[in-house]
Amino acid sequence: MHTVWKGSISFGLVNIPVKLHTATENKDIKLRQLHKECHSPINYEKTCPVCDKEVKNEEIVKAYEYSKNKFVVLDDEELEKLKKENEDKAVEIIEFVKLEEIDPIYFERSYFLAPDSGGGKAYALLRKALSDSGKIGVAKITIRSKEQLAIVRVYKDTLLMETIHFPDEVRSHSEVPNIPSDEKLVQQELDTALLLIDQLTTEFNPEKYTDDYRTALLELIEQKKNGEATVTATEKDPVIPSDMTDLMAALQASLDKTATPKKKTTTRKRKTKEKKEA
Repeated sequence: MHTVWKGSISFGLVNIPVKLHTATENKDIKLRQLHKECHSPINYEKTCPVCDKEVKNEEIVKAYEYSKNKFVVLDDEELEKLKKENEDKAVEIIEFVKLEEIDPIYFERSYFLAPDSGGGKAYALLRKALSDSGKIGVAKITIRSKEQLAIVRVYKDTLLMETIHFPDEVRSHSEVPNIPSDEKLVQQELDTALLLIDQLTTEFNPEKYTDDYRTALLELIEQKKNGEATVTATEKDPVIPSDMTDLMAALQASLDKTATPKKKTTTRKRKTKEKKEA
């Protein structure tokens, strides 16, 4: 399992060296875009609309747009300094709460926590303490230059860290349009709805849920592949550098220039020989 972050989790005076591993994976089937005519993959280039040319990575700077077409430019040194300052203080569990106190809207992404060298005993201690107390830890951590709010909890026999949104990242429900106010509901309709919910109520078993669309798409792809309904991208002719093109043109011109006098010389020699024989 690939390690995405390496550091430590601490609570009180206990410090646990850990490795972070992504707990979930996106299994969406990625489809490429091809040119319909020659089936070549479409490339996306970074271009400047004003200069009308392709822009290289070293010519790009980062900036924040504080109003329309007005930017504050931030250089790499400034961003790197902020990143290091936050990484040094972003691993401490700051408090413990009950899991049910956090609404699921806050949850973002899950990571498995594995003990690093020498961290096994402290890892087991935190796992047991969380399990017995029924609590979860709230912490801050910086991953890929972004400070994240996170919770640490027990999952099976493993410590799981889940990044959660900061409160200002969750939009207000009051902004949602067309929400109806309290409606006068017919009691019979409500009773019928409650009966339906009761009939469909069961224990949650994630194993019985499958992505039917992904399965069908994979089957379709396999059928087309086996039926040889495939295409091959047309390879682009190698581009000859302009200086090479100029050199080839110059060489050809030189050959043409040197070839012309030879023909004339041969003709002259022939005429001279004919005169002598006459």
